[in-house]
Amino acid sequence: MAPPRTPYDAVLHAARDVTRLDCALDAEMLGAALLGSVYAIAETDRSAAVREFVGGFLAATSRRRTAAATTIRSVFATLVPDAEGAARVRPGSQAPAWSGQLGRVHLTGSWAYGDVYGDQTSYVATFAYDDDAGGPEHAMVALIDHNIGITKDIFVGGPAERILDQVRQMCAADELTWFREEDPARIRGEVARHLAVTDDLGELPGEGALATDRALAGARLAVLPAAPATAPPVAEPLSADERTRLVRRFLASPEAARAGLDTVDDAELASLHFCLGLLLDHAASFPDADPLRWSPAVAGLFLLDWVHRRAVLDMDDAAMLPRVLRAWARYAARQRGLPAIAVAQTDAAIEEMVPEFARLYSTGERRSPATAAVAELIADGVDPDDPAALHAWIEANRHRLTDPD
Repeated sequence: MAPPRTPYDAVLHAARDVTRLDCALDAEMLGAALLGSVYAIAETDRSAAVREFVGGFLAATSRRRTAAATTIRSVFATLVPDAEGAARVRPGSQAPAWSGQLGRVHLTGSWAYGDVYGDQTSYVATFAYDDDAGGPEHAMVALIDHNIGITKDIFVGGPAERILDQVRQMCAADELTWFREEDPARIRGEVARHLAVTDDLGELPGEGALATDRALAGARLAVLPAAPATAPPVAEPLSADERTRLVRRFLASPEAARAGLDTVDDAELASLHFCLGLLLDHAASFPDADPLRWSPAVAGLFLLDWVHRRAVLDMDDAAMLPRVLRAWARYAARQRGLPAIAVAQTDAAIEEMVPEFARLYSTGERRSPATAAVAELIADGVDPDDPAALHAWIEANRHRLTDPD
């Protein structure tokens, strides 16, 4: 058999048995998997790439009359209804009995679960077809990672009740995990907002069903009610006054006293406030900024990566930073009402990171070029805030800066 001549021919060949599937759900899952290849290889705006591909496919196959061709056209038009030509697609005369149920689903329940730290939230929405011919009740599960601000994975499958039972059992067995019913409008808003970021990633997360289930998940999200116009805005970074008030409350807290931070001498005071500023700056760098959201994962991002790329520490700062971080994490956990085991795990994780933090500080291997340059200035006794001294240093080192070899 000759190889397919175009990507559209390849899709038609891959969908040649679509009419033999048992139900509309199976057909929608096949269609989404085929479109997942387009989504995965797109370099920018993956959602738009899928939409453009479907529009091109519908145009290129408009005269195909085989049962498989007319059926997969209907599937794609259902999954991506905003593609060019999708509204004009009609089922063929040989369409399977279930073709009239494509996309005809209604919501049967919605829930959310996640870790108490706030690192990740998963949303679950279950759907049933309007007619049993469409297929079984099924679930869409979307995982949002708040540390990187994306919808990290999406899965659509069933049976819905089995998936829900697994989630309930997992959450019941883990005191660091919560589970609750959720407003479906919130699910749509949160998943779609973070999914828009995912769609623009240069490289997708390496595991999961994100690419293969993206189109079907998008179609299911569209079934959910839209978020109201008065939905709460994304958290904004703290103002200077808010930062000052928060630092003062922390320094008056029992956690600060326990760490001896309420009585530091004048020699340590500058380092203390510098370290607190770094904690707040790091929190503000997240898409959903919250200075009180600290976990083992967030502490690791801060202590073993961010601070080395973004800040120049002297020896006093490096000695002070883990101490400040542990006290701040305990304070933040109490403010958020986290269970004792969560506090203990974060504290233990920070303690375990200290040797690696010290090693990275001493080697400077994770410094950004800008941070490395500032560190060199300081090592040479130059004040980066002194324009004259900075200019003199640049002139003295111009040969090395322009010709490092």
